[in-house]
Amino acid sequence: MPGLERLLYASTATGRTDSLLNMATILAESQRNNARDGLTGALAAHDGRFIQVIEGTPGALDLLLRRLTPDPRHRDIVILDRRPIPERRFTDWTMASSRIGPETAPVLERLMATPDTASDQIVSLLREALEIGQSRAA
Repeated sequence: MPGLERLLYASTATGRTDSLLNMATILAESQRNNARDGLTGALAAHDGRFIQVIEGTPGALDLLLRRLTPDPRHRDIVILDRRPIPERRFTDWTMASSRIGPETAPVLERLMATPDTASDQIVSLLREALEIGQSRAA
């Protein structure tokens, strides 16, 4: 099996990130494409930005980046981190929506101020937000 990598990026949304229709459309398309390409991860929309963590093979991540770059739904993509990983942290999600609530927003803002040193914490925060959302839905 080829090695796994994790990609963490942020971008500026060109549309409304508080629109359920916009987010549902992005998530559905991402889930379909990621299932096909063997990618897993989570997407958060916060304060006019997208923050996404994606896991997969290096080749699949490279293809994803080529698709993301011209996508008109966002601009100014900044890769915060890309590194080899021993295993997936988002195994069950081809693309999950991590809701950034009032309890996690200040922490995310602080971490985004220094993403080069806080990428692991950002990934953990997205995972925790995902788990909080699931426990509330249950």
